Amino acid sequence: MASGYPHGKFRFKVEIDGLTAGGFSEVSGFDASIDVIEYREGDKVQTPLKVPGLKKYGNITLKQGLMESDVLYKWMEEGFEKDVNRKTITITLMNIAGEDAASWQVINAWPTKYTAPDFNATSSEIAIETLEIAHEGMKRTK
Repeated sequence: MASGYPHGKFRFKVEIDGLTAGGFSEVSGFDASIDVIEYREGDKVQTPLKVPGLKKYGNITLKQGLMESDVLYKWMEEGFEKDVNRKTITITLMNIAGEDAASWQVINAWPTKYTAPDFNATSSEIAIETLEIAHEGMKRTK
């Protein structure tokens, strides 16, 4: 259902193959860039030649309200005890009707940092756990 308007960023889902981790309140940081290598020969004009260099993908940060399930923590813990367990993550933006509007697939993802929530006896906020994910590529699938 095409509405002609841009989609809001507040309705999305995250699927991590093989993990049931609950809903996420925030996903941030996934980006891609290509380094620029400048090269200039001594007898050429002053403007250097620009050549594509390394391709880089930023780490993704997932945040969710702390649940009784410790699936995300266990995924991180596996990497400390043995080899990291790489997974495919799909991040999907949904339209107002709850249908998939855009989707990105994150390839060979693994947790690189886990942050437990802060605690404060005078606060009335939800306890949020954070998982930072490294990966080897992403592609838009829809």
